[in-house]
Amino acid sequence: MRQVALITGASGGIGQAVARELARQGYAVCLHYFHHEPAALAEELRAAGTDAVTVQADIARRAAVEAAAARAEAALGPVTLLVNNAGIDHEGLFQDMDDALWDRCFAVNVTGARNAVCAVLPNMLRAKAGAIVNISSIWGLRGASCEVAYACTKAALIGMTRSLALELAPSGIRVNCVAPGCIDTDMVRRLGPETVELLIGQTPLGRLGTPEDVARAVAFLASEQSSFLTGQVLTADGGFTC
Repeated sequence: MRQVALITGASGGIGQAVARELARQGYAVCLHYFHHEPAALAEELRAAGTDAVTVQADIARRAAVEAAAARAEAALGPVTLLVNNAGIDHEGLFQDMDDALWDRCFAVNVTGARNAVCAVLPNMLRAKAGAIVNISSIWGLRGASCEVAYACTKAALIGMTRSLALELAPSGIRVNCVAPGCIDTDMVRRLGPETVELLIGQTPLGRLGTPEDVARAVAFLASEQSSFLTGQVLTADGGFTC
């Protein structure tokens, strides 16, 4: 069976790194985006011999996600690997967060993952094969001051991972999760240099992780090398949560 990956939130640093790594592993890739089309990335991958397409959708809208997945499967074939990477965060005091922003965090980070799974699951069930890798965060494991909504949504993804793994295992579908630590992305860099240095100091390996570190973890969980792993949370955090 042809290996086809759908990567949500593929315009960000981690999403782009995942796409490149999976392309190196022989996957055809569908790059999902909302606002910023990763057209240059798609062209780069095609120039290297990978079948790559882009699809636009508000991940929080189920009908839009189903339509985008249908376009991807028409172009590339049935999705055999879903990487739920799309997400937003918010920094601020819990009591200052309004209802609309709270709801949007859950709509994108949790309902969005659910929408993507629902869109690709029918073909996986028919094939009795497939893999889903959710991108959570160490903050979903330990909590995060001033990022309560984000931490809650990432904890929910871990619960989704473990529960879906149990439900889908009899159908031959594996569900796992990567929980990145402090990764060198715009999301971390905008915290400011002082906070970044503090985070580096709290990481035993003494550096920020790279998007490529996360991408290699995703590729491992998607591969046959992890064929007996399901329901697992792989922390890629340089020892931060040890």
